[in-house]
Amino acid sequence: MAETDNRPTNFIRQIIDKDLANGVHARIHTRFPPEPNGYLHIGHAKSICLNFGLAQDYQGQCNLRFDDTNPEKEDIDYVNSIKHDVEWLGFHWDGDICYSSNYFPQLHQFAVELISKGLAYVDFSNHETVRELRGTLKQPGQNSPYRDTSVEENLLHFEKMKNGEYAEGQCSLRAKIDMASPFMCMRDPVLYRVKFAHHHQTGDQWCIYPMYDFTHCISDALEGITHSLCTLEFQDNRRLYDWVLENISIDCVPRQYEFSRLNLEYTVLSKRKLIQLVSDKHVEGWDDPRMPTVAGLRRRGYTSASIREFCKRIGVTKMDNMVEMGMLEACIRDDLNENAPRAMAVLDPVKVVIENYPQDKHEMLNAPNHPNDESQGTRQVPFGRELFIEREDFREEANKKFKRLVLDKEVRLRNAYFIKANRVDKDENGEITTIYCTYDPDTLGKDPADGRKAKGVIHWVSAEQGVPAEIRLYDRLFNVPNPAAEDDFVAAINSDSLQIKQGIVEPALVSLAQDKAVQFERTGYFCKDKHSSDTKLVFNRTVGLRDTWSNSNQN
Repeated sequence: MAETDNRPTNFIRQIIDKDLANGVHARIHTRFPPEPNGYLHIGHAKSICLNFGLAQDYQGQCNLRFDDTNPEKEDIDYVNSIKHDVEWLGFHWDGDICYSSNYFPQLHQFAVELISKGLAYVDFSNHETVRELRGTLKQPGQNSPYRDTSVEENLLHFEKMKNGEYAEGQCSLRAKIDMASPFMCMRDPVLYRVKFAHHHQTGDQWCIYPMYDFTHCISDALEGITHSLCTLEFQDNRRLYDWVLENISIDCVPRQYEFSRLNLEYTVLSKRKLIQLVSDKHVEGWDDPRMPTVAGLRRRGYTSASIREFCKRIGVTKMDNMVEMGMLEACIRDDLNENAPRAMAVLDPVKVVIENYPQDKHEMLNAPNHPNDESQGTRQVPFGRELFIEREDFREEANKKFKRLVLDKEVRLRNAYFIKANRVDKDENGEITTIYCTYDPDTLGKDPADGRKAKGVIHWVSAEQGVPAEIRLYDRLFNVPNPAAEDDFVAAINSDSLQIKQGIVEPALVSLAQDKAVQFERTGYFCKDKHSSDTKLVFNRTVGLRDTWSNSNQN
Protein backbone atom coordinates (compact mmCIF):
# COMPACT_ATOMS: atom_id res chain seq x y z
CA MET A 1 0.00 0.00 0.00
CA ALA A 2 1.14 3.51 -0.66
CA GLU A 3 2.64 5.29 2.30
CA THR A 4 0.52 7.90 4.07
CA ASP A 5 1.33 11.29 2.63
CA ASN A 6 -0.20 14.63 1.77
CA ARG A 7 -1.59 13.56 -1.59
CA PRO A 8 -5.29 14.43 -2.00
CA THR A 9 -7.42 11.30 -1.98
CA ASN A 10 -10.30 10.42 -4.28
CA PHE A 11 -12.75 7.56 -4.67
CA ILE A 12 -10.39 5.64 -6.98
CA ARG A 13 -7.54 5.83 -4.47
CA GLN A 14 -9.95 4.66 -1.78
CA ILE A 15 -10.88 1.64 -3.93
CA ILE A 16 -7.21 0.83 -4.53
CA ASP A 17 -6.37 1.21 -0.83
CA LYS A 18 -9.17 -1.19 0.05
CA ASP A 19 -8.17 -3.72 -2.64
CA LEU A 20 -4.57 -3.73 -1.47
CA ALA A 21 -5.51 -3.93 2.19
CA ASN A 22 -7.88 -6.87 1.56
CA GLY A 23 -5.41 -8.74 -0.60
CA VAL A 24 -7.57 -8.47 -3.73
CA HIS A 25 -4.40 -7.32 -5.53
CA ALA A 26 -0.78 -7.45 -4.44
CA ARG A 27 0.13 -4.69 -6.89
CA ILE A 28 -1.87 -2.38 -9.12
CA HIS A 29 -1.58 -2.29 -12.89
CA THR A 30 -3.22 0.52 -14.88
CA ARG A 31 -3.15 1.55 -18.52
CA PHE A 32 -3.67 4.60 -20.70
CA PRO A 33 -5.50 3.35 -23.83
CA PRO A 34 -5.90 6.07 -26.48
CA GLU A 35 -7.31 5.43 -29.92
CA PRO A 36 -4.76 6.70 -32.48
CA ASN A 37 -7.32 8.70 -34.47
CA GLY A 38 -6.34 12.19 -33.40
CA TYR A 39 -4.04 14.18 -31.14
CA LEU A 40 -4.37 14.07 -27.36
CA HIS A 41 -6.14 16.95 -25.64
CA ILE A 42 -6.24 18.33 -22.11
CA GLY A 43 -8.91 15.77 -21.16
CA HIS A 44 -6.51 12.98 -22.09
CA ALA A 45 -3.88 14.69 -19.95
CA LYS A 46 -6.20 14.23 -16.96
CA SER A 47 -6.39 10.50 -17.71
CA ILE A 48 -2.62 10.27 -18.25
CA CYS A 49 -1.91 11.95 -14.92
CA LEU A 50 -4.43 9.68 -13.20
CA ASN A 51 -3.30 6.35 -14.65
CA PHE A 52 0.44 6.96 -14.66
CA GLY A 53 0.27 8.88 -11.38
CA LEU A 54 -1.47 6.03 -9.59
CA ALA A 55 1.10 3.56 -10.87
CA GLN A 56 3.91 5.79 -9.62
CA ASP A 57 2.35 6.46 -6.22
CA TYR A 58 1.53 2.80 -5.54
CA GLN A 59 4.76 1.41 -7.05
CA GLY A 60 2.72 -0.39 -9.69
CA GLN A 61 2.78 -0.48 -13.48
CA CYS A 62 1.09 1.50 -16.22
CA ASN A 63 0.89 0.46 -19.87
CA LEU A 64 0.57 2.68 -22.89
CA ARG A 65 -1.79 0.80 -25.16
CA PHE A 66 -3.17 1.92 -28.49
CA ASP A 67 -6.71 0.67 -28.98
CA ASP A 68 -6.25 0.52 -32.72
CA THR A 69 -9.31 -1.31 -34.07
CA ASN A 70 -10.47 1.20 -36.69
CA PRO A 71 -7.75 1.45 -39.36
CA GLU A 72 -9.70 3.86 -41.59
CA LYS A 73 -9.44 6.65 -39.02
CA GLU A 74 -6.03 5.82 -37.55
CA ASP A 75 -2.60 7.00 -38.58
CA ILE A 76 0.99 6.43 -37.51
CA ASP A 77 1.36 10.20 -37.11
CA TYR A 78 -1.21 10.04 -34.31
CA VAL A 79 0.67 7.14 -32.71
CA ASN A 80 3.93 9.12 -32.70
CA SER A 81 2.29 12.30 -31.41
CA ILE A 82 0.66 10.41 -28.52
CA LYS A 83 3.95 8.79 -27.48
CA HIS A 84 5.64 12.20 -27.54
CA ASP A 85 2.86 13.83 -25.50
CA VAL A 86 2.96 11.18 -22.77
CA GLU A 87 6.72 11.54 -22.38
CA TRP A 88 6.55 15.33 -22.52
CA LEU A 89 4.02 15.30 -19.68
CA GLY A 90 6.67 13.55 -17.60
CA PHE A 91 5.57 9.92 -17.70
CA HIS A 92 6.87 6.70 -19.19
CA TRP A 93 5.10 3.43 -19.77
CA ASP A 94 6.25 0.10 -18.36
CA GLY A 95 7.66 -2.36 -20.85
CA ASP A 96 7.00 -2.15 -24.57
CA ILE A 97 4.19 -0.14 -26.07
CA CYS A 98 1.07 -2.26 -26.38
CA TYR A 99 -1.32 -2.36 -29.31
CA SER A 100 -4.73 -3.98 -29.32
CA SER A 101 -3.85 -5.11 -32.83
CA ASN A 102 -1.16 -7.32 -31.27
CA TYR A 103 -4.03 -9.32 -29.80
CA PHE A 104 -6.01 -9.80 -33.02
CA PRO A 105 -5.27 -13.57 -33.10
CA GLN A 106 -6.46 -14.03 -29.50
CA LEU A 107 -9.47 -11.79 -30.07
CA HIS A 108 -10.44 -13.90 -33.06
CA GLN A 109 -10.20 -17.08 -30.98
CA PHE A 110 -12.34 -15.58 -28.22
CA ALA A 111 -14.94 -14.65 -30.83
CA VAL A 112 -14.92 -18.25 -32.07
CA GLU A 113 -15.37 -19.38 -28.45
CA LEU A 114 -18.46 -17.20 -28.05
CA ILE A 115 -19.90 -18.56 -31.29
CA SER A 116 -19.21 -22.13 -30.13
CA LYS A 117 -21.05 -21.43 -26.88
CA GLY A 118 -24.06 -20.12 -28.78
CA LEU A 119 -23.35 -16.58 -27.53
CA ALA A 120 -22.55 -14.92 -30.86
CA TYR A 121 -23.97 -15.13 -34.37
CA VAL A 122 -23.30 -13.75 -37.84
CA ASP A 123 -26.02 -11.30 -38.86
CA PHE A 124 -26.60 -10.54 -42.53
CA SER A 125 -28.97 -7.66 -41.77
CA ASN A 126 -27.80 -4.34 -43.17
CA HIS A 127 -26.85 -1.45 -40.94
CA GLU A 128 -30.25 0.26 -41.17
CA THR A 129 -32.11 -2.93 -40.25
CA VAL A 130 -29.85 -3.59 -37.28
CA ARG A 131 -30.49 -0.07 -36.05
CA GLU A 132 -34.26 -0.37 -36.49
CA LEU A 133 -34.44 -3.70 -34.69
CA ARG A 134 -32.41 -2.39 -31.76
CA GLY A 135 -35.42 -0.44 -30.49
CA THR A 136 -35.37 2.75 -28.43
CA LEU A 137 -34.85 3.75 -24.83
CA LYS A 138 -38.59 3.23 -24.31
CA GLN A 139 -39.16 0.23 -26.56
CA PRO A 140 -37.33 -3.12 -26.45
CA GLY A 141 -35.45 -4.38 -29.47
CA GLN A 142 -36.49 -7.22 -31.76
CA ASN A 143 -34.51 -10.33 -32.52
CA SER A 144 -32.66 -10.51 -35.79
CA PRO A 145 -33.93 -13.20 -38.16
CA TYR A 146 -30.36 -14.61 -38.07
CA ARG A 147 -30.23 -14.83 -34.27
CA ASP A 148 -31.04 -18.55 -34.13
CA THR A 149 -28.62 -19.64 -36.83
CA SER A 150 -26.83 -22.85 -35.75
CA VAL A 151 -23.41 -22.78 -34.20
CA GLU A 152 -21.97 -24.72 -37.14
CA GLU A 153 -23.31 -22.24 -39.71
CA ASN A 154 -22.11 -19.26 -37.66
CA LEU A 155 -18.62 -20.73 -37.41
CA LEU A 156 -18.60 -21.22 -41.17
CA HIS A 157 -19.83 -17.69 -41.87
CA PHE A 158 -17.33 -16.15 -39.46
CA GLU A 159 -14.50 -18.05 -41.15
CA LYS A 160 -15.67 -16.70 -44.52
CA MET A 161 -15.73 -13.20 -43.03
CA LYS A 162 -12.12 -13.67 -41.92
CA ASN A 163 -11.15 -14.93 -45.36
CA GLY A 164 -12.61 -11.89 -47.11
CA GLU A 165 -15.46 -13.78 -48.79
CA TYR A 166 -18.11 -11.27 -47.68
CA ALA A 167 -18.27 -7.63 -48.66
CA GLU A 168 -18.09 -4.70 -46.27
CA GLY A 169 -21.49 -4.13 -44.71
CA GLN A 170 -22.81 -7.51 -45.88
CA CYS A 171 -22.67 -9.03 -42.42
CA SER A 172 -21.32 -8.63 -38.89
CA LEU A 173 -20.70 -10.78 -35.85
CA ARG A 174 -23.03 -9.89 -32.96
CA ALA A 175 -23.13 -11.02 -29.36
CA LYS A 176 -26.31 -12.85 -28.33
CA ILE A 177 -27.31 -11.17 -25.07
CA ASP A 178 -30.73 -9.58 -24.52
CA MET A 179 -32.69 -7.53 -27.05
CA ALA A 180 -35.06 -6.44 -24.26
CA SER A 181 -32.30 -5.10 -22.00
CA PRO A 182 -32.89 -1.56 -20.71
CA PHE A 183 -29.25 -0.91 -21.65
CA MET A 184 -28.81 -0.37 -25.37
CA CYS A 185 -25.24 -1.66 -25.31
CA MET A 186 -26.53 -5.11 -24.27
CA ARG A 187 -28.94 -5.50 -27.19
CA ASP A 188 -26.81 -7.90 -29.20
CA PRO A 189 -23.91 -5.49 -29.85
CA VAL A 190 -21.69 -5.90 -32.89
CA LEU A 191 -18.39 -7.61 -32.07
CA TYR A 192 -16.75 -7.79 -35.53
CA ARG A 193 -17.31 -6.13 -38.91
CA VAL A 194 -15.81 -6.66 -42.34
CA LYS A 195 -13.41 -3.89 -43.37
CA PHE A 196 -10.93 -4.06 -46.22
CA ALA A 197 -8.52 -1.43 -44.90
CA HIS A 198 -4.76 -1.26 -44.49
CA HIS A 199 -3.77 -1.21 -40.81
CA HIS A 200 -0.78 0.82 -39.62
CA GLN A 201 0.49 -2.13 -37.56
CA THR A 202 -0.83 -5.32 -39.17
CA GLY A 203 -0.89 -4.18 -42.77
CA ASP A 204 -3.36 -6.21 -44.89
CA GLN A 205 -3.28 -9.30 -42.70
CA TRP A 206 -6.88 -8.87 -41.52
CA CYS A 207 -10.12 -7.92 -43.25
CA ILE A 208 -12.27 -8.25 -40.14
CA TYR A 209 -11.75 -5.89 -37.23
CA PRO A 210 -13.11 -6.19 -33.67
CA MET A 211 -15.23 -3.44 -32.16
CA TYR A 212 -13.85 -1.28 -29.36
CA ASP A 213 -16.11 -2.68 -26.61
CA PHE A 214 -15.12 -6.25 -27.42
CA THR A 215 -11.44 -5.44 -27.75
CA HIS A 216 -10.94 -3.15 -24.78
CA CYS A 217 -11.91 -5.50 -21.98
CA ILE A 218 -9.98 -8.44 -23.44
CA SER A 219 -6.88 -6.29 -23.95
CA ASP A 220 -7.12 -5.24 -20.29
CA ALA A 221 -7.35 -8.88 -19.21
CA LEU A 222 -4.49 -10.06 -21.42
CA GLU A 223 -2.25 -7.34 -19.97
CA GLY A 224 -3.16 -8.10 -16.36
CA ILE A 225 -4.78 -4.73 -15.72
CA THR A 226 -6.27 -4.52 -12.22
CA HIS A 227 -8.09 -1.18 -12.35
CA SER A 228 -9.48 -0.15 -15.74
CA LEU A 229 -10.23 3.56 -15.45
CA CYS A 230 -12.42 5.33 -17.99
CA THR A 231 -14.81 8.27 -18.18
CA LEU A 232 -18.49 8.26 -17.24
CA GLU A 233 -19.85 7.85 -20.77
CA PHE A 234 -18.66 4.23 -20.55
CA GLN A 235 -20.60 3.53 -17.36
CA ASP A 236 -23.38 1.56 -19.08
CA ASN A 237 -20.80 -0.24 -21.21
CA ARG A 238 -19.33 -1.74 -18.04
CA ARG A 239 -22.12 -4.34 -18.30
CA LEU A 240 -20.83 -5.41 -21.72
CA TYR A 241 -17.23 -5.24 -20.43
CA ASP A 242 -18.11 -7.69 -17.67
CA TRP A 243 -20.29 -9.91 -19.90
CA VAL A 244 -17.49 -10.50 -22.40
CA LEU A 245 -14.96 -11.42 -19.72
CA GLU A 246 -17.42 -13.67 -17.89
CA ASN A 247 -18.10 -15.68 -21.04
CA ILE A 248 -14.62 -16.35 -22.38
CA SER A 249 -11.82 -18.52 -21.04
CA ILE A 250 -9.45 -16.00 -19.51
CA ASP A 251 -7.82 -15.89 -16.09
CA CYS A 252 -7.48 -12.18 -15.28
CA VAL A 253 -10.77 -10.34 -14.76
CA PRO A 254 -10.09 -6.60 -14.32
CA ARG A 255 -12.68 -4.21 -12.92
CA GLN A 256 -13.77 -1.04 -14.68
CA TYR A 257 -14.25 2.21 -12.75
CA GLU A 258 -15.59 5.45 -14.20
CA PHE A 259 -14.73 9.04 -13.39
CA SER A 260 -16.01 12.33 -14.77
CA ARG A 261 -14.45 13.57 -17.97
CA LEU A 262 -12.96 17.04 -18.17
CA ASN A 263 -15.20 19.81 -19.48
CA LEU A 264 -13.29 23.06 -19.97
CA GLU A 265 -14.80 26.46 -20.63
CA TYR A 266 -14.40 28.22 -23.99
CA THR A 267 -13.26 25.13 -25.84
CA VAL A 268 -14.43 21.77 -27.17
CA LEU A 269 -12.94 18.42 -26.22
CA SER A 270 -14.94 16.22 -28.57
CA LYS A 271 -12.48 14.56 -30.94
CA ARG A 272 -15.08 14.81 -33.71
CA LYS A 273 -15.33 18.57 -33.24
CA LEU A 274 -11.56 18.95 -32.99
CA ILE A 275 -11.14 17.05 -36.25
CA GLN A 276 -13.70 19.37 -37.84
CA LEU A 277 -11.77 22.44 -36.67
CA VAL A 278 -8.62 21.04 -38.27
CA SER A 279 -10.12 19.63 -41.48
CA ASP A 280 -12.19 22.76 -42.18
CA LYS A 281 -9.12 24.94 -41.48
CA HIS A 282 -10.67 26.99 -38.70
CA VAL A 283 -7.28 26.53 -37.02
CA GLU A 284 -3.76 26.06 -38.35
CA GLY A 285 -3.60 22.39 -37.35
CA TRP A 286 -3.67 20.03 -34.38
CA ASP A 287 -0.94 22.05 -32.66
CA ASP A 288 -2.52 25.47 -33.25
CA PRO A 289 -1.91 27.32 -29.95
CA ARG A 290 -5.66 27.96 -29.61
CA MET A 291 -6.40 24.22 -29.63
CA PRO A 292 -6.87 22.34 -26.32
CA THR A 293 -4.55 19.60 -27.56
CA VAL A 294 -1.41 18.81 -25.60
CA ALA A 295 0.57 19.76 -28.73
CA GLY A 296 -1.28 23.07 -28.99
CA LEU A 297 -0.77 23.90 -25.33
CA ARG A 298 2.91 23.02 -25.62
CA ARG A 299 3.33 25.26 -28.66
CA ARG A 300 1.51 28.05 -26.86
CA GLY A 301 4.06 27.86 -24.05
CA TYR A 302 2.35 25.76 -21.42
CA THR A 303 4.74 23.66 -19.38
CA SER A 304 4.23 20.02 -18.50
CA ALA A 305 4.41 20.97 -14.82
CA SER A 306 1.55 23.45 -15.19
CA ILE A 307 -0.68 20.85 -16.87
CA ARG A 308 0.10 18.26 -14.18
CA GLU A 309 -0.72 20.86 -11.53
CA PHE A 310 -4.00 21.67 -13.28
CA CYS A 311 -4.98 17.99 -13.32
CA LYS A 312 -4.12 17.80 -9.63
CA ARG A 313 -6.25 20.83 -8.78
CA ILE A 314 -9.38 19.71 -10.63
CA GLY A 315 -9.28 16.32 -8.90
CA VAL A 316 -11.07 13.07 -9.74
CA THR A 317 -14.79 12.71 -9.06
CA LYS A 318 -17.93 11.10 -10.46
CA MET A 319 -19.67 14.45 -10.90
CA ASP A 320 -19.67 16.19 -14.29
CA ASN A 321 -18.91 19.88 -14.12
CA MET A 322 -17.49 22.68 -16.22
CA VAL A 323 -14.00 23.80 -15.20
CA GLU A 324 -13.20 27.47 -15.58
CA MET A 325 -10.52 28.31 -18.11
CA GLY A 326 -9.12 30.65 -15.47
CA MET A 327 -8.03 27.64 -13.42
CA LEU A 328 -5.84 26.33 -16.23
CA GLU A 329 -4.43 29.82 -16.85
CA ALA A 330 -3.72 30.28 -13.15
CA CYS A 331 -1.58 27.14 -13.18
CA ILE A 332 0.65 28.38 -15.99
CA ARG A 333 0.86 31.87 -14.44
CA ASP A 334 1.97 30.43 -11.13
CA ASP A 335 4.62 28.33 -12.88
CA LEU A 336 5.98 31.03 -15.17
CA ASN A 337 5.86 33.80 -12.57
CA GLU A 338 8.35 31.77 -10.58
CA ASN A 339 10.45 30.28 -13.36
CA ALA A 340 10.29 32.43 -16.52
CA PRO A 341 13.08 34.97 -17.09
CA ARG A 342 12.12 38.56 -17.88
CA ALA A 343 12.78 40.51 -21.05
CA MET A 344 11.50 43.65 -22.73
CA ALA A 345 9.43 43.75 -25.90
CA VAL A 346 7.37 46.53 -27.45
CA LEU A 347 4.27 45.31 -29.28
CA ASP A 348 2.97 48.62 -30.62
CA PRO A 349 6.09 50.78 -30.94
CA VAL A 350 6.40 54.54 -31.06
CA LYS A 351 9.84 56.15 -31.27
CA VAL A 352 11.43 58.11 -28.44
CA VAL A 353 14.38 60.44 -29.13
CA ILE A 354 16.39 61.52 -26.07
CA GLU A 355 17.68 64.86 -27.31
CA ASN A 356 20.27 65.45 -24.61
CA TYR A 357 21.75 61.96 -24.89
CA PRO A 358 25.01 62.05 -26.92
CA GLN A 359 24.47 60.93 -30.51
CA ASP A 360 27.60 58.80 -30.61
CA LYS A 361 27.09 57.21 -27.22
CA HIS A 362 25.95 53.60 -26.69
CA GLU A 363 25.93 51.68 -23.46
CA MET A 364 24.95 48.28 -22.13
CA LEU A 365 22.78 48.40 -19.05
CA ASN A 366 22.60 45.56 -16.55
CA ALA A 367 19.13 44.05 -15.98
CA PRO A 368 18.10 41.16 -13.75
CA ASN A 369 16.65 38.12 -15.49
CA HIS A 370 14.21 37.67 -12.61
CA PRO A 371 13.39 40.28 -9.96
CA ASN A 372 12.93 37.68 -7.21
CA ASP A 373 15.51 35.08 -8.16
CA GLU A 374 19.14 36.19 -8.22
CA SER A 375 20.22 32.71 -9.30
CA GLN A 376 18.83 33.42 -12.78
CA GLY A 377 21.53 36.04 -13.22
CA THR A 378 21.52 39.22 -15.27
CA ARG A 379 21.66 40.26 -18.92
CA GLN A 380 23.03 43.20 -20.86
CA VAL A 381 20.47 45.47 -22.55
CA PRO A 382 21.63 48.00 -25.18
CA PHE A 383 20.67 51.63 -24.58
CA GLY A 384 21.03 54.61 -26.87
CA ARG A 385 19.65 57.95 -27.98
CA GLU A 386 16.66 56.43 -29.83
CA LEU A 387 14.29 53.93 -28.27
CA PHE A 388 10.87 52.40 -28.78
CA ILE A 389 8.16 52.39 -26.13
CA GLU A 390 4.57 51.15 -26.20
CA ARG A 391 2.23 53.64 -27.86
CA GLU A 392 -0.27 53.18 -25.04
CA ASP A 393 2.40 54.24 -22.53
CA PHE A 394 2.31 57.88 -23.69
CA ARG A 395 -0.36 60.57 -23.60
CA GLU A 396 -0.10 64.24 -24.31
CA GLU A 397 -2.51 64.88 -21.44
CA ALA A 398 -3.67 62.58 -18.67
CA ASN A 399 -5.15 62.55 -15.19
CA LYS A 400 -3.26 61.49 -12.09
CA LYS A 401 -4.30 57.86 -12.48
CA PHE A 402 -2.18 57.50 -15.63
CA LYS A 403 1.20 56.35 -14.32
CA ARG A 404 3.15 56.46 -17.56
CA LEU A 405 4.76 59.04 -19.82
CA VAL A 406 2.97 62.39 -20.24
CA LEU A 407 4.16 65.69 -21.74
CA ASP A 408 6.16 67.65 -19.17
CA LYS A 409 6.18 64.68 -16.77
CA GLU A 410 8.86 62.15 -15.84
CA VAL A 411 8.88 58.37 -15.80
CA ARG A 412 11.60 55.83 -15.26
CA LEU A 413 12.66 53.57 -18.08
CA ARG A 414 12.91 50.03 -16.71
CA ASN A 415 16.48 49.38 -15.41
CA ALA A 416 17.56 52.74 -16.88
CA TYR A 417 17.07 56.50 -16.46
CA PHE A 418 14.40 59.07 -15.75
CA ILE A 419 13.10 60.67 -18.94
CA LYS A 420 10.83 63.67 -19.43
CA ALA A 421 8.61 64.15 -22.49
CA ASN A 422 8.88 67.61 -24.05
CA ARG A 423 7.19 67.58 -27.48
CA VAL A 424 5.97 65.27 -30.26
CA ASP A 425 5.87 64.94 -34.04
CA LYS A 426 2.69 63.78 -35.75
CA ASP A 427 1.84 62.54 -39.22
CA GLU A 428 -0.85 63.92 -41.53
CA ASN A 429 -3.47 61.82 -39.71
CA GLY A 430 -2.58 63.28 -36.36
CA GLU A 431 -0.90 60.12 -35.10
CA ILE A 432 2.22 60.58 -33.01
CA THR A 433 5.37 59.41 -34.80
CA THR A 434 8.11 60.61 -32.42
CA ILE A 435 8.28 61.65 -28.79
CA TYR A 436 11.16 63.99 -27.93
CA CYS A 437 12.49 63.66 -24.40
CA THR A 438 15.36 64.57 -22.16
CA TYR A 439 16.96 62.29 -19.59
CA ASP A 440 18.63 62.74 -16.22
CA PRO A 441 22.07 61.04 -16.45
CA ASP A 442 22.29 60.86 -12.63
CA THR A 443 19.30 58.54 -12.24
CA LEU A 444 20.72 55.24 -13.46
CA GLY A 445 19.93 52.78 -10.68
CA LYS A 446 18.99 55.51 -8.23
CA ASP A 447 16.44 58.25 -7.57
CA PRO A 448 17.31 61.93 -8.16
CA ALA A 449 19.20 63.64 -5.36
CA ASP A 450 16.55 66.36 -5.16
CA GLY A 451 13.84 63.85 -4.27
CA ARG A 452 11.85 63.96 -7.52
CA LYS A 453 9.49 61.01 -8.02
CA ALA A 454 8.74 59.42 -11.36
CA LYS A 455 5.07 58.85 -12.26
CA GLY A 456 5.75 55.26 -13.13
CA VAL A 457 8.06 52.74 -14.81
CA ILE A 458 7.75 51.75 -18.47
CA HIS A 459 9.60 49.24 -20.62
CA TRP A 460 11.51 50.04 -23.79
CA VAL A 461 13.75 48.62 -26.50
CA SER A 462 16.73 50.14 -28.30
CA ALA A 463 15.68 51.45 -31.73
CA GLU A 464 19.08 50.68 -33.20
CA GLN A 465 19.69 47.24 -31.72
CA GLY A 466 16.17 45.99 -31.07
CA VAL A 467 15.07 43.08 -33.25
CA PRO A 468 11.79 43.01 -35.22
CA ALA A 469 9.44 40.20 -34.21
CA GLU A 470 6.01 38.93 -35.05
CA ILE A 471 3.95 38.76 -31.87
CA ARG A 472 0.94 36.47 -31.95
CA LEU A 473 -1.66 37.31 -29.33
CA TYR A 474 -3.74 34.18 -28.85
CA ASP A 475 -7.02 34.30 -27.00
CA ARG A 476 -9.82 31.85 -26.30
CA LEU A 477 -11.03 30.08 -29.41
CA PHE A 478 -14.73 30.51 -28.62
CA ASN A 479 -16.88 33.41 -27.43
CA VAL A 480 -19.19 31.32 -25.24
CA PRO A 481 -18.31 29.25 -22.17
CA ASN A 482 -19.85 26.03 -23.52
CA PRO A 483 -19.56 25.99 -27.32
CA ALA A 484 -20.35 22.26 -27.43
CA ALA A 485 -23.91 23.12 -26.33
CA GLU A 486 -24.46 25.43 -29.30
CA ASP A 487 -26.49 24.26 -32.31
CA ASP A 488 -23.53 25.28 -34.47
CA PHE A 489 -20.37 25.36 -32.40
CA VAL A 490 -18.36 26.76 -35.33
CA ALA A 491 -20.53 29.89 -35.29
CA ALA A 492 -19.28 30.55 -31.75
CA ILE A 493 -15.63 30.82 -32.82
CA ASN A 494 -14.00 34.01 -31.52
CA SER A 495 -12.94 36.04 -34.56
CA ASP A 496 -10.38 37.84 -32.39
CA SER A 497 -8.77 34.64 -31.08
CA LEU A 498 -5.58 35.59 -32.94
CA GLN A 499 -4.16 39.07 -33.37
CA ILE A 500 -0.73 39.62 -34.92
CA LYS A 501 1.50 42.53 -33.94
CA GLN A 502 4.77 43.62 -35.51
CA GLY A 503 6.88 44.46 -32.51
CA ILE A 504 10.45 45.05 -31.39
CA VAL A 505 12.25 42.86 -28.85
CA GLU A 506 15.55 43.14 -27.05
CA PRO A 507 18.36 41.28 -28.88
CA ALA A 508 18.90 38.71 -26.12
CA LEU A 509 15.67 37.04 -27.20
CA VAL A 510 17.21 35.95 -30.51
CA SER A 511 19.01 33.13 -28.70
CA LEU A 512 15.99 32.08 -26.59
CA ALA A 513 15.28 28.36 -26.96
CA GLN A 514 12.05 27.46 -28.69
CA ASP A 515 10.61 25.66 -25.67
CA LYS A 516 11.69 28.33 -23.18
CA ALA A 517 9.05 30.69 -21.79
CA VAL A 518 9.77 34.35 -21.07
CA GLN A 519 7.85 37.18 -19.51
CA PHE A 520 7.63 40.29 -21.65
CA GLU A 521 7.66 42.80 -18.81
CA ARG A 522 4.29 44.40 -18.14
CA THR A 523 2.76 42.49 -21.08
CA GLY A 524 2.49 38.77 -20.48
CA TYR A 525 4.20 35.40 -20.89
CA PHE A 526 5.43 34.34 -24.32
CA CYS A 527 7.37 31.59 -26.03
CA LYS A 528 9.20 31.37 -29.33
CA ASP A 529 7.08 29.69 -31.99
CA LYS A 530 8.21 26.77 -34.14
CA HIS A 531 8.04 29.05 -37.19
CA SER A 532 10.79 31.27 -35.80
CA SER A 533 14.02 31.33 -37.76
CA ASP A 534 17.32 33.17 -37.84
CA THR A 535 15.72 35.77 -40.09
CA LYS A 536 12.26 36.00 -38.51
CA LEU A 537 11.34 35.90 -34.84
CA VAL A 538 7.83 34.75 -33.94
CA PHE A 539 6.48 34.74 -30.38
CA ASN A 540 3.23 33.28 -29.08
CA ARG A 541 1.46 34.74 -26.09
CA THR A 542 0.93 31.98 -23.56
CA VAL A 543 -1.14 33.96 -21.10
CA GLY A 544 -1.47 37.55 -19.86
CA LEU A 545 -0.12 38.72 -16.54
CA ARG A 546 -3.61 38.67 -15.04
CA ASP A 547 -7.01 37.19 -15.77
CA THR A 548 -8.76 39.82 -17.87
CA TRP A 549 -11.73 37.48 -18.46
CA SER A 550 -12.97 37.30 -14.90
CA ASN A 551 -15.57 39.91 -14.04
CA SER A 552 -13.55 41.24 -11.14
CA ASN A 553 -10.68 42.14 -13.42
CA GLN A 554 -12.55 43.53 -16.42
CA ASN A 555 -12.41 47.25 -16.95
